Amino acid sequence: MHTPFCTIVPPYLLRRLARQDAPQFSAAARAAREALVHVRSVQAARTRSAAAGPAGVRQTAPGPVNRTIYDAGNAEVLPGKLVRKEGEPDTGDLAQDEAYAGLGSTHRLYADVFGRNSVDGNGLGLDATVHFGKLYDNAFWDGNQMVFGDGDGEVFDRFTKSLSVIGHELAHGVTQFTAALVYRNQAGALNESMSDVFGALVEQYVGKQSAAEASWLIGEGLFTPEVQGTALRSMKAPGTAYDDDVLGKDPQPDSMDTYVRTSADNGGVHINSGIPNRAFYLVAEALGGNAWDAPGRIWYDTLTGGSLPPMATFGVFARATAASAVEIFGAGSAEHDAVAKAWETVKVKL
Repeated sequence: MHTPFCTIVPPYLLRRLARQDAPQFSAAARAAREALVHVRSVQAARTRSAAAGPAGVRQTAPGPVNRTIYDAGNAEVLPGKLVRKEGEPDTGDLAQDEAYAGLGSTHRLYADVFGRNSVDGNGLGLDATVHFGKLYDNAFWDGNQMVFGDGDGEVFDRFTKSLSVIGHELAHGVTQFTAALVYRNQAGALNESMSDVFGALVEQYVGKQSAAEASWLIGEGLFTPEVQGTALRSMKAPGTAYDDDVLGKDPQPDSMDTYVRTSADNGGVHINSGIPNRAFYLVAEALGGNAWDAPGRIWYDTLTGGSLPPMATFGVFARATAASAVEIFGAGSAEHDAVAKAWETVKVKL
């Protein structure tokens, strides 16, 4: 199994930005090109040298969070200089302190709501590196830790600014230690969707937002005011997060009717994730209240229950969520009905 390398900004968006020649976006275009080179180099190295996936991690009761923050000093080195350990006060550096707080918020969701002891279920320390690279246009989970760029300042702001981004990337760790969904085609889109789901739930849990009150946006606040858009993705309305002269229009489909068949982006993992994203939103909308309750429990149990194959398709995943809803809430329950209706709406057959 390859060690996962999962980024928040889709490569198709970076490629479009890299082609820009307008003077006002020169730094952004250069930053996008450099981010693409970095992603390709890491993926090539991991194709040559596959790493073993986690095996048999023993689940333990939730314990205290253990965070460590490093600073790369705008170099592309990991982990960088140690700047903050668990329990130490704010440093005054926005990225350092936002990363520290975001790791804590994510740990709290898993512990309080799902009884999970960190991302591996066994108290794994949460490490993050900030100020990675010069104007680096991305954030990623590399199989061991979180890494955040500062953005280019013209299109992207710093990546620690969005709690949903922090929650999203750490959720890749949870998937790595549970279902280990392959990062390609529909399984990869499910991998991305699970991260969007739990990224949104972290933000909602911290903000005490009901499903009706939440924005359902992933990466809200990342764009500068120059961009005509609100976020990287919308779970509520995939395909509507941005519509900008520089970035183009959000290409995510909201049902299988507009599923994108492509070899790019590992088979469309960031694009087609809009379909299961909308399914989760529809379940949360139908049930009302807090999305981390019944909807979150169904999705979490599906991811961590041990029955989901690494190459799961949307249909396999949909049937697994329906089975989880029956197991937890019973056949004919409102929860099961909401799950079935949501997948029907996005045209995924149970």
